[in-house]
Order: sequence, then C-alpha cells, then structure tokens
Amino acid sequence: MRKRIAAVAAACVLVPTLLTGCIRKAEEPSAASDAASQTSAQADAGTKDDGAKDEAASSTEGAAVVSTEDEEKAAVSTEAALDDAKGSDESEKASGKKTSAASAASGKGSGEVVVYNWGEYIDPDVLKQFEEETGIKVVYEEFETNEIMYPKVAAGAASYDLICPSDYMISKMLENDLLQPINFDHIPNYENIDETYIEQSKGFDPENKYSIPYCWGTVGILYNKEMIEEGDVVDSWEILWDEKYKDNILMQDSVRDAFMVAQKMLGYDINTVDEKEIKACADKLIEQKPLVQAYVVDQVRDKMIGEEAALGVIYSGEAIYTQRENENLEYVIPKEGSNVWIDSWVIPKNAKNVENAEKFLDFLCRGDIALKNFDYITYSTPNKAARELIEDEDIRNSAIAFPTADMLKDCTVYTYIGEDGDALYAKYWDKVKSN
Repeated sequence: MRKRIAAVAAACVLVPTLLTGCIRKAEEPSAASDAASQTSAQADAGTKDDGAKDEAASSTEGAAVVSTEDEEKAAVSTEAALDDAKGSDESEKASGKKTSAASAASGKGSGEVVVYNWGEYIDPDVLKQFEEETGIKVVYEEFETNEIMYPKVAAGAASYDLICPSDYMISKMLENDLLQPINFDHIPNYENIDETYIEQSKGFDPENKYSIPYCWGTVGILYNKEMIEEGDVVDSWEILWDEKYKDNILMQDSVRDAFMVAQKMLGYDINTVDEKEIKACADKLIEQKPLVQAYVVDQVRDKMIGEEAALGVIYSGEAIYTQRENENLEYVIPKEGSNVWIDSWVIPKNAKNVENAEKFLDFLCRGDIALKNFDYITYSTPNKAARELIEDEDIRNSAIAFPTADMLKDCTVYTYIGEDGDALYAKYWDKVKSN
C-alpha cells in the first residue's frame, strides 16, 4: 500500500495548503499547451514499433510494397484497424466516454505499456479492462517505497513508461531531470481531476507539466472510542503523550511521519531543516517512547481492527478500511494540523511507449475507472467524476475520504529536503530508535 517512507531515507516534504491555507493558484492553461507540444515531439520520437510489419502499417498511403503477400497483409491490417476504429467510436458515443484524438483515430493500439506502481495500488480488473479495450498489453511491476523505486529509475536499470511516486519524490525526480512533460492534449479525461488537487500539486510540480494526481490523503489519529477514557477528547497530537495510554499507542515507523507529529505539536514547519528544531522533535519522541507499544507501518491497521491498541497514527485511506472492519474506530486530523500527501503519475524521460502511456493515463482519468480504483484501494480520489458516481452517501460525504477545507487549513505537503536534510533527519531518527 501507499506511503511506506523508508526510515533510512528521510526524503520528504511539500506543501500547498488546501483551499484556505494549503492551496496555491493553478497555472494558466498556456503551461499545459507548452507541455503538450513538447511532449508530442517526444512521443513521436519515442514510440516506434519494433517489427517491419508495424512499420508497414504506419507508413504513408502511397508506400510501395515488395510482394503480393505483403500487400495482402497490409490490406488485412488496414481493414481490421478501420473496423476497430469504427467499433471503438460507436462504443464511445453510446457510453458518453471521452477518448484522446490519437485513440479515436487509430482504434485499438498495439505493443505494451510498462507500469511501475505501489503494491496493491490499482484494481487488477482495471488492468484487464484496459487491455481488452485497447489491445495494449500492460507490463506491471510494484515497489514498496519511493526510496526503492528511485535509484532503480535514476540508474536506468529498467525502462518504465509510467511511475506513481509520492509528491516529494516527484520533486526530487524533476530536480534530477528524470521526467518528461505530459502532453495533456492526448488526455482529455484530465478535466475530471478536481482543480483543488491540481493547484496543490504545484508544491512539487510548480508548472503542473509533469504529473497527474492519482490518490491523496492525510495522516491522523485512529482511536477506539471504547478504549478511550470517559472525558478524554481525541483532537490533538498531545494525547499520544498521555501516560494513561501507555502500551496502547502505535506510531508510524517512518522518519518523516514520526517527526511530523512532534513538529506539529511544537509548532514547527514539517519541512524544517533547522537542526535545533529537528533535535527538539527527536527529544520529544524520545520522551514519548516509553508509552509506545510499537513503531509499525501496515500493522497499525491490523492491530487497531483487532483492538490491540487504543490509539494509532495512520493514513486516512487505511482508516476508511479499518472502520469497515470495526465500528468502534474513529479517525481525526488533529487540530494542530498534519501532512496531506498526493501520489501522482509521471512519465520517465527514457519511456519507450509514450503514446501508450498517454492512453493509459486517459483511461485512469475516466470517472468509472477512477471509481473502481477508489473502491479497491480506499485512498481518496482527486477525480470529481468518480466522486459523483459513489453510490454510498456515507462514503461520498465522508470527512475522512474528503475532509473539508477547514479541516485541512493547517495541513501541508512534504517537500524534498535534499541529501543534507535527509542525513540530518536520519541522524536524529537513529537516536530515537536506539534510545
């Protein structure tokens, strides 16, 4: 699942504050147009078919053929392509779904698209449906953390067409010139992405040229209302330092998320690289440590469902899942504020199948497909068309899945803090863990 930030590499941070305090103005449309023309040229250069048969199929109408057999093959191929295009066009008209100009012109595609994503972060049926609708094979690989993904991509050890990094990692990838602009003219369903999250993305993609939001969420406190003492109100990070809950507190085994809790309590910026502030946060976490049952990641979800703890720091998407399993669980974004994160799709600079990547992105931006993924992974979708399709009113209006602007006013995004910042956090995280 999402958000496994390696303890060894503190690489995060960002920030646009939603609406009131967390949002920045979206860029003018011209930026997308510039990105479109730039990527179009790259797509033309980077998406060549391998075999002579494919080259013949894409050659000009008056190209000569060397043999009768080749002529017959070309005729059959052209007729099939026209039939596919006609069938695709009729299907789209009937369903009211938009498609890119490239897809409409060529009908079903060919070749493959190589996708690199978090584990359990897409509905497997979505992959099958894309292959069935387009004829494009999806080669799908998974990673556990941004820090595992990054060196593999940076070293060029493998060629991917689409990757889904987290906000701060996108910032790092841009800094190291690993991404190419997206041609939004080929992704008409991009209009389904809520402007709020496009604006928010400017914190890590300043010109909104390189990324498309996929999932987002917050970090907060999950608590069991039957295990909280009468009179106690869970609305502040401070309760995680209350001695009454010794051995009943779960913390995230993630350097940035653990430090964020202390930073918000002490009133610091969650992207600070001031060593005095980082040391003060480490001291605060060391003070808390005797009360903590465990530093865990996914186990927060399982332990809270099993009522093995009263309080746990958790990601909002997992909180939605836990409530389905245990009705005694509640989730809150503490009043001091928290982290709001976004995972987005990007196209690496060395992608070989750019046109197919664009078709896959347009497919993912469809409302019905975004809804499928939301139902499967439970992390909040930035897709407004998908949200309108949610039948369960409680989920559609859930404050966990879709918090209000007021709830997010003190929430900020992690930004990339550089190698020196990473080293500083790692140094003090070691002190916390070894104390």
